[in-house]
Amino acid sequence: MNYLMLILGGAVIGVIVAAPIGPVNLICMRRTIVYGPINGFLAGLGAAMGDGIFAIIAAFGLTAASQLIEGYTPVLKLIGGSLLIGFGVRIYRTDVSSLRDEEGLPIRDAGPSSLVRAALSTFAITITNPATMFGFAALFTGLGAIVEGDATFMAAAVTVAGVVAGSAGWWFTVSTVTGILHHRITPKTMHRINEGAGIAVGGFGVIVLGSLVYTLLRAALFGH
Repeated sequence: MNYLMLILGGAVIGVIVAAPIGPVNLICMRRTIVYGPINGFLAGLGAAMGDGIFAIIAAFGLTAASQLIEGYTPVLKLIGGSLLIGFGVRIYRTDVSSLRDEEGLPIRDAGPSSLVRAALSTFAITITNPATMFGFAALFTGLGAIVEGDATFMAAAVTVAGVVAGSAGWWFTVSTVTGILHHRITPKTMHRINEGAGIAVGGFGVIVLGSLVYTLLRAALFGH
């Protein structure tokens, strides 16, 4: 078994899952601009931990767990969609002027509770998205076809470690680059970013809830 290929393949999977622009990317960038790179990175790290849980389910073939998640998909969509809308409204209504210093630069002294909240919020968003698990299942199947060798506990553990490392690496990159460029952002631009991020995050929530309503209506009308 080529463990180097497994950990590299896992890292690529972690980046593939984390990279698409979505609510977590927006939250990570916004928190970096307002509170600093550490806060933004921890927001991303919360999502990486959620990715790690789904990666464990996919890698170790936990069929019972995957079936349980699939069975509760409507509930998870309801919770996830509601969370996204709530976060979107909160972001949109935040008075960014109160979060800046006398020079108009973002405040960088977020306390412990804010750091914990940064990670927990994105973890909740990630873990309530069952589609992520099925995406992992497909990606792990493709990785298994590329890497030769029998599936073992060690191979699965190494791959999961690669996924978490790849996802965390992506969030480190996003928070670092955003932190470097934050000085170019004026208060007016920050206000627009804040409103735009709030609308976008809330919009993702509306899409999730809309998908749930569509599924329920189709089941009621057509029985499937």
